[in-house]
Amino acid sequence: MLSRSATGTWLPAYVPRSTTTVGVLLVLCSVVQSTTGGYDGSMLNGLNILPSYTDYFHLNAATTGLNTGSIFIGGFFGPLVSGVVTDKLGRRPAIFWGCVITIVGIILQAAAQNIAMFVVARIILGFGSAITGIASGVYLSETFPSRYRAWGVGLLNDFYYVGALIAAGITLGTGQWQSTWAWRAPSLFQAIFSIMCIIVLPFVPESPRWLVHEGYYEEARIAVAQTNANGDLSNPLVLTIYKEILDTLEWEKKDGRTMSPKEIIKTPSARKRLLIGSSAGPFSCIAGNIIASYYLGSELNTAGVTDSNDQLKANVVLNVWCLGCALTGTHLISKWGRKPTALLSQALLILCLFIIGGLSKMYADDPDNASKSLVYGDVAVMFLFQGFYSIAWTPLLNLYPPEVMNYSIRANGVAFSWFMLNALATVLVFVMPIGLENIGYKMYFINGSWDIVTFALIAVFWVETKGKSLEEIDAIFEGEKHSTVPDIEAVRTGEATVDIAALEQEIVLEKSSVQIKAE
Repeated sequence: MLSRSATGTWLPAYVPRSTTTVGVLLVLCSVVQSTTGGYDGSMLNGLNILPSYTDYFHLNAATTGLNTGSIFIGGFFGPLVSGVVTDKLGRRPAIFWGCVITIVGIILQAAAQNIAMFVVARIILGFGSAITGIASGVYLSETFPSRYRAWGVGLLNDFYYVGALIAAGITLGTGQWQSTWAWRAPSLFQAIFSIMCIIVLPFVPESPRWLVHEGYYEEARIAVAQTNANGDLSNPLVLTIYKEILDTLEWEKKDGRTMSPKEIIKTPSARKRLLIGSSAGPFSCIAGNIIASYYLGSELNTAGVTDSNDQLKANVVLNVWCLGCALTGTHLISKWGRKPTALLSQALLILCLFIIGGLSKMYADDPDNASKSLVYGDVAVMFLFQGFYSIAWTPLLNLYPPEVMNYSIRANGVAFSWFMLNALATVLVFVMPIGLENIGYKMYFINGSWDIVTFALIAVFWVETKGKSLEEIDAIFEGEKHSTVPDIEAVRTGEATVDIAALEQEIVLEKSSVQIKAE
């Protein structure tokens, strides 16, 4: 059963009554960024192995890096506007327009006649994907119930490997074709995920926090009820969540917080939130996964696996393994916490990088006499590395930044995190093939050293957000929670109770006060 819900935007919503169904649809509409991104990385992995692709564009190390990394140029510019767009238009419309731009880039990529056209297409694709990814992370974190937020938002990036697995299978199949369709067909199929997202968007509600901020109070309460209690507006949990949102956003307005991009650096609290929240993007980027995410062929060459068909098969197996690790990591983040899981993952990454570097050096010193056990051992540790990366960084990349940032800086702060990630990735994706070609195994030692610094920064500066609503996280940074209602989890588990009649009266008085001030 569907009910039409006002959204405060041009994009209507026909929302199912079942909260479980709404939750499933929320995930489906928001995984488009990670699925498209995962598909893209795995597809380029496959294409960079295919002679039909490399010969068509006459690629060398520099142009391979340009073709591959140009998506991050679009990803570099996308965050410059995505925060403002997400705040102005609404979370769902921003996702919609990001999908449209992504589809345009994909069509141009599949039709590319030369390197210039391919690069321009991937810049457009990256621009659209950045808008979709930022809006999706903000939207899902603000809309999912707090007890499911780790899974709901974590899956947003876990689906990276679903897209990667699909692309690995498709490129393995089309790799045998003796025409440019060997790479054009996989390129074109990439659009299916954005199309699916556009189809699902009309069946999910708008972010209740965006609705409250824009003055759509009843619509926001309905959205909270739809995502928490099968549409029951009088449910104690719904009233508690709604009142907490009202109180917190009203406090931000009274404190002079605005939606300006300058707000992210305006106060000491905002700067601290920004530095901690936006660190997830760069930390995940320099962890070392770019080598295997885009240049698996080159990485396997350093280990002695040179047959292109074997490399394509390895690409498929790798993505199955990483998907399993990402889901395991999401469970750990939900049960154990964000910071402990990140530290565990980072420690394992450091260990793997130095082992890979050592084994690759042994192979490089005497490739003709290298034993099979050496080759297989190197490949095995490469696979372990990608799995360990997936445990923490895959789910945390979209989960942690919007949790740490309060409403007034959330969209622009997440955009800044993506900006930093893509700026760094633009450089690293271009540099990695050149580095692997010129210094080989030493790249692993360099990357391992970076990761040691990252481990220390996480241990000292990161905060734990597990088990808290977005408004309750304020207490970590502001020193207090800006609402008088009990914590959401305490109400849900029965540890705390609320007076429904009194809460209803407080809500009426608060809305009246806000409306009078607005007039």
